[in-house]
Amino acid sequence: MTSMLKKLKQVTLQSLKSAGVSALVQDSRWRRQRLLILAYHGISMLDEHEWNGSQYMSPEVLRSRMMQLQRSRCAVLPLGEAIERLYRNDLPDRAVALTFDDGWADFYHRAFPIISEFGFPVTLYLTTFYSYYNRPVFDVVCSYLLWRGRDRLLHAKEFTDEEVSVKLATLDAREAVLLKIRALAARQGLSAEEKHARGRALAEHLGVDYDELLEQRLLHNVTPAEAKELSNRGVDVQLHTHRHRTPLNRDLFLREIEDNRKCISEITGKEAVHFCYPSGDYNPQFLPWLSEAGIKSATTCEVGFASRASHPLLLPRFLDNNTMASIEFEAWLTGVSLALPRRHVPAHAPVGERL
Repeated sequence: MTSMLKKLKQVTLQSLKSAGVSALVQDSRWRRQRLLILAYHGISMLDEHEWNGSQYMSPEVLRSRMMQLQRSRCAVLPLGEAIERLYRNDLPDRAVALTFDDGWADFYHRAFPIISEFGFPVTLYLTTFYSYYNRPVFDVVCSYLLWRGRDRLLHAKEFTDEEVSVKLATLDAREAVLLKIRALAARQGLSAEEKHARGRALAEHLGVDYDELLEQRLLHNVTPAEAKELSNRGVDVQLHTHRHRTPLNRDLFLREIEDNRKCISEITGKEAVHFCYPSGDYNPQFLPWLSEAGIKSATTCEVGFASRASHPLLLPRFLDNNTMASIEFEAWLTGVSLALPRRHVPAHAPVGERL
């Protein structure tokens, strides 16, 4: 049923384009008053898009997206400039801003080389803890390892504290085990080093070469040196919390911002004033705290265009993904997509907090 609806949507969008509706919308006053903030996460260095196509995109698909931005004559603006012009009602036609969450090493190795070919400005929301502690992110690497070992049987005692054996063939089974792995690590209060050791043990249990993952730097963040180089080459490095979490306690929340900002300043020599909620997790009580911290904008994973009616600390974005057809992506650039009903898709995969 889902594939049929998707095909119907694509046919409808193509018909609207052929009828000239897309061109009318993209050149309309309505579109000119709106900013499309595109959100991306990982660009595959190996097979990550096959594991999680909602969060990871192949380099080939990313290149096709940049070509589409160029063909559509989109005005790709730096995020800060785009937001200022949005609220001044001074946006150019088909305004777009590019953002990447988390600060994965694949941004340095795969995404930025492609983006720079087109000369587009881009913002990297960087979680800094895993830049300094440069190992695979525990929750994420466990999810990846379970997928890589999906033809195996997991004897779960060591990882979940349950005397069971689990077939990993289905997504539901893997997600259930992942939740238990995370829960046990939390109960035990594992340090980052201990989580790294457990990730290695899980890889060995499932027959995955962990040293190869380390060598390839899969599911690592950029190093401080890489982030500095990216900043020197024009990448706008901004805030995503230090530990990829948003505590409901004011002091702890502000500490996440302060630690994140201090690290980014040490790396880039620049002050970060734009913020992205980790995993799209926001709460109304965060807004005064962000204002107190001098944050000028904050982006969510709520789907849509930003307009002057948007709260600057609750800006919507559109999360592009590897499974989206070219005509669907184009419909977001024009704005036609908003006229069609959409299924709710979780903005982030259920991989949880980073620490």
